[in-house]
Amino acid sequence: MPQPTDRLAVPPEAAASASGLPDLAPAAEAAASAWPASAAGGLDAAVAVPAEAARWTLDTLRDLDPVLGLAGLVIVAVLAGDLVQRLLKLPRLLGWMAIGLLAGPPALRLMAPADLDPWKPLIDLAMGVLLFELGSRLRPRWLIDNPGLALQIGASALAAGGLVGLSLVALGAPAGASALVAAVAMSSSPLIAMALLHASQPRGQVTERLLMASAFSSVLAVLAVQALTVLAPPLVGGAGATAAESGWLPALLRAGMVLSGSVMLGLAAALALDALTRPVRDAGTHAVLQLAMLVVAALLAGGWKFSPMLTLLVLGMAARARMGHRLSVAPQLGSAGAALGVLLFVSLGLLSTLDGLATVWPWVLAIVLARALGLSLGVLGTARLSGLGWRQAGALALALQSMTPTALLLGLGSYAWTLGRDEAEQALWQALMIATTLMQLLGPVLGRFALAQVAGEVSPPARSPGPRAGPPASPAVPPAASPGAAGPLPAVPQAAAAGPLLGAPERPPTRA
Repeated sequence: MPQPTDRLAVPPEAAASASGLPDLAPAAEAAASAWPASAAGGLDAAVAVPAEAARWTLDTLRDLDPVLGLAGLVIVAVLAGDLVQRLLKLPRLLGWMAIGLLAGPPALRLMAPADLDPWKPLIDLAMGVLLFELGSRLRPRWLIDNPGLALQIGASALAAGGLVGLSLVALGAPAGASALVAAVAMSSSPLIAMALLHASQPRGQVTERLLMASAFSSVLAVLAVQALTVLAPPLVGGAGATAAESGWLPALLRAGMVLSGSVMLGLAAALALDALTRPVRDAGTHAVLQLAMLVVAALLAGGWKFSPMLTLLVLGMAARARMGHRLSVAPQLGSAGAALGVLLFVSLGLLSTLDGLATVWPWVLAIVLARALGLSLGVLGTARLSGLGWRQAGALALALQSMTPTALLLGLGSYAWTLGRDEAEQALWQALMIATTLMQLLGPVLGRFALAQVAGEVSPPARSPGPRAGPPASPAVPPAASPGAAGPLPAVPQAAAAGPLLGAPERPPTRA
C-alpha cells in the first residue's frame, strides 16, 4: 500500500489519476478563482469541498495499516450481515462476503489480496476448524452401506468437471489449463455448506448428503489437481515444477503420495489427540488441545506437500471414530468462533474479483453453466440408485452449486500469487476466479432456498408464547427420509451447540 511520504512526493493531479478517481484539482482551482466574482462561485466552491473531502477520506483509508483495516471491515461486516438477515431474509455470510467484495479491488480498493498476509494464520485456522468439524460429522461407512451415494458423488463431480473442460476447449481455451480449471470446478464448497448448517440448522437426507458430497468432491478435486500439475504446467506460479513431466505414471504417483500421506498424517494426528486428551478432564483444555493439533497437522501437511484440507478432514473423521462422545468440537470458543467465521468470509470477499468480466465473459458463462448442468445430471441421474426422490435430488443439485477456492487458499504461502505463464492462461485463470466469485455469492442463496423451500429440512424458528397464549406447541418433527434411503439418522437437536462456527451436535453412538 502507498506510504504517506510517497503520497506527499506526488502532485495532486498524479495522485488523483493513480487512485482511479476523477481529477478534481482543476474544478477546485476554478471555483476558488470565481469566488469573488459572483455568488454562483460560492456555490461551486461549496460543491467542490465535499468531493475533495471524499477523495481525502478514501486515500486515508487506503493508507491504514492492513491489520487495522481488516479489523474495521469485520466490524462493518457484522452489522451488514445482520441487516441482510433481518431485511432480506438471506444468510448472514452473504453480507460478510459482500462487504469484503466492496472493500476489495473491484470496488473501493481499500485493501488488496496481499494485505491479508498478516491475517493468514487466523484465516487458515478458521478454515481448518470448519474442515475439522465437517470431518467429525461425516460417516464414511455410509458410502459402503449405500454404494449409490458414492456413485452419485463421483458422477456429479466428474460430470461437472468434464463438461467444464470440454466447453472451455470448444471455446478455444488452452487444453492443459482447461483441464486444471475443470479439476477445480469438480468441487463444491465445504465452507459454505458448514456455514449454512450453522445458520439454518437443517436436518435430513439432503443436508447429510450435502456435507458428504462437498467433502468428498473437494478431495477428488485436490487429487485431480495434484495429478494434472505433473502432466500440465501449473496455473499458479511457484506451486511446483516449472516444466511438465511426461507420462501418466508420475501423475499417478504424485496423486497417490498426496492421498496416502494426507490420510496417514490425519490418522496420526487423531491418535495423538486421543492420547493427549485421555488424562485431561477439563473441557476447556480439550478445546486448546484440539486447536493446537489442528495447527500442527495443517502446518505439517503444507510443509510436506500434502493436502491440508484432506488431512484435516481425515483428522476429524478419525478423531470422531476414536474418541466418540469425548470429542466436543470446541464449543468453549463461543463468540471467538463467531469472529473467526466473519473474518474468514470477509477475507473470501476480499479475494474475489470481477476484473476483466467484459473480456472473458464467454469463458465465465461456460464454467458456470457447464458446471451447473454437470452437477444436475450427475445428481438426478443417480437419484433412484442412491435412494433419493426427485424433489430431494433437485434440492441437492441446487445446494451443491457453491464454490470457494478452499484447497488453493490452504496451500498458498501468500495471497499475492502469480497467475499463469502467458496471456491465454492468465485470462482463463481470471475467468475461473470470476466464476468462483459469482457462485460464492449465489451459493448461500441457492443453498438456503434448496434446504428450506425445496427439501423442507429447515424448521421455522420457535416463537415465544404471549402472556395469554395457550400451551406451547410440540416441537417440529424433522422431515422423514425417503423410503429406501440408506444413511445416518437426522442429527439430534442443536440445543447444546454453542457458537455459530464451532458448535456441533454430538452424534449418538452407533450400534455394533
